Amino acid sequence: MKKKAAEKAVEYVEDGMIVGLGTGSTVAYTIKKLGEKIGEGLKITGIPTSMQTKKLAAEYGIPLADLNEYTEIDLTIDGADEVDSNLDLIKGGGGALTREKIVAYHSKKEIIVIDETKIVKGLGCDFPVPVEVIKYGWQNTKKAVEKLGCKAELRRIMDEVYITDNSNYILDCDFGRIEDPEQLEQEINNIPGVVENGLFIDLADEVIVGSRQGIMTLEK
Repeated sequence: MKKKAAEKAVEYVEDGMIVGLGTGSTVAYTIKKLGEKIGEGLKITGIPTSMQTKKLAAEYGIPLADLNEYTEIDLTIDGADEVDSNLDLIKGGGGALTREKIVAYHSKKEIIVIDETKIVKGLGCDFPVPVEVIKYGWQNTKKAVEKLGCKAELRRIMDEVYITDNSNYILDCDFGRIEDPEQLEQEINNIPGVVENGLFIDLADEVIVGSRQGIMTLEK
């Protein structure tokens, strides 16, 4: 289901576009398909949102550039951990939430590709909100975030503290179902020490869903 949704998104890519390349297992299918299209003559420039994506895109022959070289991105294709009925998102399971949000903000169009399991009635139901924090004073930052009504855990991979591409930590914050995602996004980002959080509010233009019945496209 993920593969079908990811490959469907490639149909939106046109010759000469600057394309933001998201991070994660679903977008990996998109990157592979884009590589095939480039082999057939498609000309694009990719803006990767992580070192992982940069490496994968290079393997598939996608020409890459730095975001600083462009003031605007034509189209970004990315995944999500949760999507609600307003097309608001939780992202950051892959650890690239800050760069993903920067690229999304500077994109003319943001397309999200998911499978049907990622659709939720309310954000926070199934997935915690990742919050990227600087290392300095992170425990105090954690306490401040928890005062907003969550249980926060420092992300670890194989017992090692996870380090982002920006050399920061991630707190995975379980708020339960979030009643006002927009307000919470602002409240988290107002805490000193927080770099960015995984609530993506009003950034997605379309969501392509791979389901057992086929492909669905959700729009605002």
